[in-house]
Amino acid sequence: MTHYPHLLAPLDLGHVTLPNRVLMGSMHTGLEETKDWNRVAEFYAARARGGVGLMVTGGMAPNREGGVFPGAAGLFSDEDIANHKVVTDRVHDAGGRIAMQILHAGRYAYGPECVSASGIKSPISPFPPKELDEAGIEKQIADIVTSASRAREAGYDGVEIMGSEGYFINQFLVRHTNKREDRWGGSYENRMRLPIEIVRRTREAVGADFIIIYRLSMIDLVPDGSTFDEVVQLAQEIEKAGATIINTGIGWHEARIPTIATSVPRAAFTWVTKKLMGKVGIPVITSNRINTPEVAEEVLAGGAADMVSMARPFLADADFVAKAMAGKSDQIAPCIACNQACLDHTFSGKISSCLVNPRACFETELTITPADQPKTIGVVGAGPAGLSAAMTAAERGHQVTLFDRADDIGGQLNMARVIPGKEEFHGLVDWFRTMVAEHEISLQLGRNVAAGDLEGFDEVIIATGVVPRDPGIDGQDGPNVLSYIDVLRHKAPVGDRVAIIGAGGIGFDVAEFLVHEGESPTENLDLWREEWGIGDPSETRGGLAPEGPQPEAPARQITLLQRKAEAPGKRLGKTTGWIHRAALRMKDVKMMGGVNYEKIDAQGLHVSQGEARENPTVIEADTIILCSGQLPERTLADALEAQGVACHVIGGADVAAELDAKRAINQGTRLAATL
Repeated sequence: MTHYPHLLAPLDLGHVTLPNRVLMGSMHTGLEETKDWNRVAEFYAARARGGVGLMVTGGMAPNREGGVFPGAAGLFSDEDIANHKVVTDRVHDAGGRIAMQILHAGRYAYGPECVSASGIKSPISPFPPKELDEAGIEKQIADIVTSASRAREAGYDGVEIMGSEGYFINQFLVRHTNKREDRWGGSYENRMRLPIEIVRRTREAVGADFIIIYRLSMIDLVPDGSTFDEVVQLAQEIEKAGATIINTGIGWHEARIPTIATSVPRAAFTWVTKKLMGKVGIPVITSNRINTPEVAEEVLAGGAADMVSMARPFLADADFVAKAMAGKSDQIAPCIACNQACLDHTFSGKISSCLVNPRACFETELTITPADQPKTIGVVGAGPAGLSAAMTAAERGHQVTLFDRADDIGGQLNMARVIPGKEEFHGLVDWFRTMVAEHEISLQLGRNVAAGDLEGFDEVIIATGVVPRDPGIDGQDGPNVLSYIDVLRHKAPVGDRVAIIGAGGIGFDVAEFLVHEGESPTENLDLWREEWGIGDPSETRGGLAPEGPQPEAPARQITLLQRKAEAPGKRLGKTTGWIHRAALRMKDVKMMGGVNYEKIDAQGLHVSQGEARENPTVIEADTIILCSGQLPERTLADALEAQGVACHVIGGADVAAELDAKRAINQGTRLAATL
């Protein structure tokens, strides 16, 4: 008896039956652009071996003007077809199935050759698109169809036609970007002509025994977006045109509403897909923030879809489905939707990976193999760096003892997980706890380790983390001053008016923690939708609530300050920073950059501006909180080195950076892989 009868049920598509209802959704990893096809093949083959029902590649450009950026991968030649066949053969040898996503970026293309329905520049690209004429539109259709035919020749089991997220096809569908008055614009029948023609001609080109997934934007979250009646009308026409499956797209990339970040509730948009169920006769896939077998099973059991798309969870754990089938869901490395190593990397031109699993997209480079000579290894510090080092070492057959002075594992993750919007970090700590037990690591908690305690180990790893930086402000020892540790770890009482010194990641987290009271919107979908102004596309075009965002009143009056003369939060995550800034602005948090901290007294925080120390001001505050950075905690490492004992120093103890679990886990894993 399976634990997940809906999730693990087969799905008959006519010419082929998928073994389960799990789609690995499309992710642009940057791997194809490396032209290391063995590396690309191993990435997908690992997920095929892990049991996923069907995979979709990152978006492949149908032509040069449609590429997301200059040089974006596609199937332009016989050589490209041969290279992609390396991937499809490897996937099929592993027992998997794979579809290639065809993605035409339209006005989102980051290059001067971009084209679209109308010449309206996107707010997220510097290049205004060229408005296509009739011949230009025919060329784009033909190129997409040719791309699908080449995908079949390359051995793919199908294609996904990207019709959502504000890309080229989506740009024709809505008046927001389509101002045409010819047969490709004006009425909705004209505006939806492009996707229908693409699907119809693609089906004619590839034949009946080939999967065509159409990714349909179910809620645009932009002004003048589609109504739900239009969504249904399009879905029905796409079915008639020959699609095998309809997949759900949520929001445009330019929408100012978060859709996949960690603060978005789990399965937050499945209600939109559910509205389409019964309106078409082909399977429907739902997506976004589905990251555990339990959530996926609940979504399917509730009739929200026929299949679920999970993308980033397969970066976190290639064996997601196999572990679910084996009843070991607690061993699935959790996607925490942080974006730090996946989307932030993608939009920075780096290879994608995963904070939780640094082997993602590096399968051929970062190999975890049994040790030639098992050793005894002592690891001091059970934060993310120490935990990843300990787990990897134990997986390789070493005998590992893990020490920490705290009474529980997790280190600074335990502060991150109390922040509203970061509830996923609870699951990450739970997973570490499960894996420590699974790997039979000797856990020594509540231990203040001295250098002498580490005698006899073959290898010693120091992962003792960080200590707060002393900002050196006159009056900082006063009774109205707390550190971020006092607030987040020890739950010290905080007044109604707060000044936060330091506007990095920790400062923003502390502000988020203090403006909320009661239930976190991430744990309450209705509250979250109100906060961000998400309506029902059946009632409001594009799914934007007419009244706009309606956040709850802030629990405190907060001023967030920094010494750097730049906009606070500028250095936060590339794809999530705007969310944090917007969330705090909605809570009336005042942000100030370029300040000097003159002194703290009973009135509050005295500051001035610039090198000339102009405009002296008092920020009246009941509580001042210090979030002024960290320094490495190297006391133990220094003591060992003074005694001539070799040790490896990782994580914050090596380089202090703001709660950088991505670097810590990567460093710990890579070190242990070499011992």
